[in-house]
Amino acid sequence: MNAKLCLEIASAVIGGLCIFLLGMKNMSEGMQAVAGARMRKMISAITDNRLLACGTGTAVTALIQSSSVTTVMLVGLVNAGLMSLKQAIGVVLGADLGTTITAWIVSLNILEYGLPVLGISGFFYLFSKNERLRYTAMTIMGIGMVFFGLLVMKTGLHPLRESERFIAMFSAFNPETYMGIFKCITVGTLVTAIVQSSSATIAITIMLAREGVIEYDTAVALALGQNIGTTITAYLASLGTSTNAKRVAYAHIITKIIAVLLMIPIFFGYIKFLNNLLGEQIDIAKRIAFAHSMFNLIIVIMFLPLITPLTKFLHWLIPDKPHKEEPHLTFLNIRLLDTPAFGIQQSADEILRMSNIVGEMLSKLRDTVLNPTPDENTEKQIFHSEQMLDTMQKEIVQFLGGLLSGSIPHDVMNDARKQLRMADEYESISDYITNILKLNLRMRNASLVFSEEGKNDMYALHDRVSTYVTMINKAVKENNPDILSMANAEGDSITHIMKDYRQDHITRIEKKYVDPLNNLVFCDMLTAYRRIKDHALNIAEVLAGEK
Repeated sequence: MNAKLCLEIASAVIGGLCIFLLGMKNMSEGMQAVAGARMRKMISAITDNRLLACGTGTAVTALIQSSSVTTVMLVGLVNAGLMSLKQAIGVVLGADLGTTITAWIVSLNILEYGLPVLGISGFFYLFSKNERLRYTAMTIMGIGMVFFGLLVMKTGLHPLRESERFIAMFSAFNPETYMGIFKCITVGTLVTAIVQSSSATIAITIMLAREGVIEYDTAVALALGQNIGTTITAYLASLGTSTNAKRVAYAHIITKIIAVLLMIPIFFGYIKFLNNLLGEQIDIAKRIAFAHSMFNLIIVIMFLPLITPLTKFLHWLIPDKPHKEEPHLTFLNIRLLDTPAFGIQQSADEILRMSNIVGEMLSKLRDTVLNPTPDENTEKQIFHSEQMLDTMQKEIVQFLGGLLSGSIPHDVMNDARKQLRMADEYESISDYITNILKLNLRMRNASLVFSEEGKNDMYALHDRVSTYVTMINKAVKENNPDILSMANAEGDSITHIMKDYRQDHITRIEKKYVDPLNNLVFCDMLTAYRRIKDHALNIAEVLAGEK
C-alpha cells in the first residue's frame, strides 16, 4: 500500500468521522430544540421508581442520540442537588440502552440517501423563517450528515479489504482466545476514551465489518470495550463536583466494567447464542447492532434490581466529606451547555432556590429586627444567605452567558434573559434585607430603641412586604404572568402605607425630641422596605414579559 493511498484512506476516514460527529451534534441540538420542553417534563417526573427512571433515560438518550450527553447532564443535576443518586443510576442504565439506537441507524442500508437528505433539509434550515421548522430541518440534516459521513468512511475503508498487511494487523486482535478478547476490549476502550463517543467507534466498527476487514466476533468484542470507553466522558465531567455527582460517574463505570468482566468467560457461548438466534444470513451490521443492544439490555436486567445495594456500595466506596457540601450552579457551567433544553431548567430551579432563600431571610429578619434581645446566630445566618445569593447570581450569569453564546431556540433565549433579570432582582432584595439588619445593629450599638408606635408600624410594614414577596415567589414557581395586576395594586397599597407611617413618625418627632440617629434609621428602614417591594414588582413585570 503506497503513501498516496494511505493518505486518501486516512483523509476519507477522518473526514467522514468528522461529518458523522457533526451530524450527531446537529441531531442532538435540533431534537432538543423541538422536543426540549417534553424532555424536561420527562426528567422532572422522575421519582425513585427505577423502571420509570430507566425508561426516561432510554427515551431521552434515544432522542438526543448520546449517552455521554445524558450522563454528563445527570452529573450536573446530581451536583446541583436536583436529583438523587438512586434516581440518576436508574436513568444511567436506561441511557446505556437508549444509545444503542445509533448502531441501528448506522446499520441501515440507505447510506447513499444521506447527501440528498442533507441537501434538502439544509435548504429549509438555511432559508426557513419558522423556528420550529428550522430546528426540525436541523435534526433531519443531522441524520443526512450521519449517513453521508458513514458513506465517506465506507468508501475510504474499501481498499483495506484488499490489503493483506492491514488485514494481518487486525488479525492480531482476533478474539479466538481469552487474551485476544482482552486485546479487542482494550482497543475498543482506548479508542472510545480518546474519541469520547461510542456512537462514532461503533459506526467505524460496523463499517470495518461491512468491508470484511474484521469478523463478527471481533466487532462484538470491540463493542464491549467501547461500552467501557464511553464512561470516560462522565468521569471527566465529575472532576471537581460534589461527592454524589462523582458517585454517578462511578456507577456508570462500575456497571460497565462488571458486565464486561462477566461477559469475558462466556464470550464464545455468547457469540454462539447470537449466531444461532440471528443466523449468518442477516446483514452483519444489524447483527452487530443487535449484539450491542443485547449487551446493554443485559446490564439493565442485571443492575436494575440492584440499584439500592449499588447505591450503598458507592457510598462506601466514595464516603461523604466531613463537612456539608452545598450545591453550586458553577459546576453545571460546562456540563449542560450541550443540553440547553435541560440547562435552562436547572438555572430556573436555581432562581426558585434564590426565591426560597429570600423568603427565609425575611422570616428571620422579623425575629431579629427591633428585637431587644439579639440573636447573633440568626443574624449570622441572614448575612451568610446574602453572601450565598451574591455567589448564586454570579454563577447564574456565568452559566446563562455561556448558554446564550450557543445556538439555542428563541424560547430558551427568552427564558434565559428573564432568569438573568430575576437573579439580579433577588440579589438586590437580599442586599436591602441585610441593610435593614445593619440599621438595626446601629440602633442597638447606640443603645437606642424605637417608640412603641414606631415598632408596631415597622412590624406591620415588614409583614405586608414579606407577604408581598411570598406572593411574587409563588408566581415565579408557577410561572404565572397574570400576577402583575395584583402586584401593581398591592404594591401601590404598600407605598401608601409606608407614606402614612413616615408621616406618623414625623408627627411623633414634632411632639417630642427624638434622637437624630433614631429618626435617620427609621426613615432608612422605610426606604429599604420600599426597595424590596420595588424589586419584587420588577420580578412580576419580568414574568408578565414587560421587562
